[in-house]
Order: sequence, then C-alpha cells, then structure tokens
Amino acid sequence: MSAADDRTVIRTLAESLTALPYQTWNFGDSVAFEALLEASDLLGDDRWAAFAQGWARAWASRATPYRELDCTAPGWAIVRLAERRADPYLLEAAVGLAEHLVARPTIRGLYRTWQHSPLMHPYGPARLAGREAAWVADAPPGSFLDCLHFDPPFLTALGRAVQSAPLLEAGVAQALTYVDVLQQADGLFDHFVLDGVPGTFGPGWGRGQGWAILGLLDVLDELDALDDPEPHAAARKALRGAVERLVARLVALQRSDGHWSAVVDDPASGDEFSTAAFMAAGFYRGLRTGVLGGREIEDAARLATAAVRAGIGPDGTLAEVSAAVMACTEPSHYAHVPRGFRVPWGQGPALLALAEGLRWEGR
Repeated sequence: MSAADDRTVIRTLAESLTALPYQTWNFGDSVAFEALLEASDLLGDDRWAAFAQGWARAWASRATPYRELDCTAPGWAIVRLAERRADPYLLEAAVGLAEHLVARPTIRGLYRTWQHSPLMHPYGPARLAGREAAWVADAPPGSFLDCLHFDPPFLTALGRAVQSAPLLEAGVAQALTYVDVLQQADGLFDHFVLDGVPGTFGPGWGRGQGWAILGLLDVLDELDALDDPEPHAAARKALRGAVERLVARLVALQRSDGHWSAVVDDPASGDEFSTAAFMAAGFYRGLRTGVLGGREIEDAARLATAAVRAGIGPDGTLAEVSAAVMACTEPSHYAHVPRGFRVPWGQGPALLALAEGLRWEGR
C-alpha cells in the first residue's frame, strides 16, 4: 500500500474516532484523542484537533466535582491542545484535575485507580473460588497498568508546561513506580495490584503492553523537552531500559503474521489486533525518537503495520479488537475476552501505527 493510501485510511480512522460515544472520561479516551491530534498534524486538517479541543472544553466547563474515572482523562492530549492552541482556560482545567489526581491514596506507591476494583468472574471455562470469588462482590482498591498511559504522561507534560516541579516529579515518580511494581523479569508488564494483597495479576495481557510502551515513551518525550534534562538523567535511563526490555521480549514473541496473541506469551489465546497497532506505533515512535534502535525492531514494526493495515475493514474498523477486559485474578480470563468491537483503543492505535509508519518511512 502506498503512502497516499495510508493517508486515506488515516482520514477514515480519524472520522471513525469522532463518531464514537465518549463519556468524559473513560478508559481508551487517551489514545483516541492523541490519535486525533496526530491526524490533524499529519494531514494538515484542523478538524480533528478542533473536535478534541471542543470535547475537552466541554469537559472543562463541568469538570468539578471530579469523579473516579477522571483519572482516565486524555491529559497529555489536553496539555498539547492547550499549548498549541493557546487555550489558558483548558490549561487551568488541567491544573485543577492534576491537583485532584495527585491527592489520591497510593498502593505500593501507585496512585489508586479504583476504590473498588472492577474484578469480575473470568471469561472462559475457569471459575473462581474462596477469597477471589468473594472479591468480585466486594473488591479491594487497586492500581492498574492502563494508567501508565494516563497519569505519568499527563503530570510530566503539565509540570513542564506550567513550570511546576512538583507535578513534573510526580509524573516521573509514577512512571518509575509502574516499572518497579508491574514490570516482570522477562520485560512484560502485569495488569494490576490490589491493596493489601501480595503479588500482581493479569500476566501477559497484550494491550496492556501497549499502554505501557506508549506511556513510557510519552514521559521520555517530556523529559527530553525540558530546558535542562540533566537532573532527570537517571530517571530517563531507567525508563529507557524498561522500554528496551519490554520491546525485546515483544519482538521475540511476534508471530509470523505480524500480530501477537491476546496474551502475548500464550499462543493458544487467539487473535487480538489492537496489540499489533499499539506495538507498531510504539516501535516506530521509539525508533524515531532514538529510544530504540536496530534493524530487528524496524522489521518488527513494518510487519506489525502490515498486519494492522490488512486488519482494517472497508468501513475503517480494525478487526478482532477485544472489549474492555475489566480485571480478573484468573490469568486465563485475558485469553477469552470477547472480540470484534469498534472502540477507541482499537481505532486510535491503528491510526497512530499508520501515522508513525509514514513518519519513519518518510524520514
């Protein structure tokens, strides 16, 4: 497929993103709004950035009282919008949200995502028993990997934009803590932790690895944009190492068709196409920014992008994208989540994958 063809698909994906029913805010909005900004930048069409600004402004007009799911706000995109479009009202709303978010309790150093975690009985044949079954009705608080794409990029970007050292440091500290708490020895991230419960849950979830790589790259970008990045050299080295370990493992697990399985280290877990979209976007972006390097990663990015391109139907929907996984303490749950949904966490990464591919190939 030519670059012109990819631009046509990107336009179709951007239009599909504006038709989705956002809830200001919920899981998946962050990658969708970042994709809308990318589409406007790449295609020179302001419509999608204007859509994102309008939606963010509508949220800002009623932002308080804050609700629990405001932790999923597309904060990094909001900061970019406020800066690029000289919108002090939006920046002020972002500061208010950040001050609310950093006041939350922590679990092993991570800001609490849920007061009552959304634990469910597993999809598939497995059954819960004992305390894990009881948790479904009365779940402990938890912190979740998805938020590595929400809190750390938002707080570091906002801290840089408003010259707030406390917000910047909070974002960097959260990124490092996600690595310490949820990244495993093989480089992959687990999905969540529960307050007062040893261990971690949700190993190998494919899309979760995507939230991790894009969130870490966002933070690294913000550190590189500082007037004086030297004070954060140690943090940058640690975060870059986390990305390198994750990507090395993912490259080793990529299938010959360019995809990854729904649980990336479980070949029996079946197809899930948003994972390839996240990986293609992350691999290309890491290459473009110098965080990653090497022919093996470039080849993996091209293979993943080809898989994403082939998985986009005539109506612009990326196929085989799983529903919201919620959370489950039974590992097999992640292999049985229903698939076939047109959602922000499928359409957004697909757009980013094609856009990053165009930027890299046209460098």
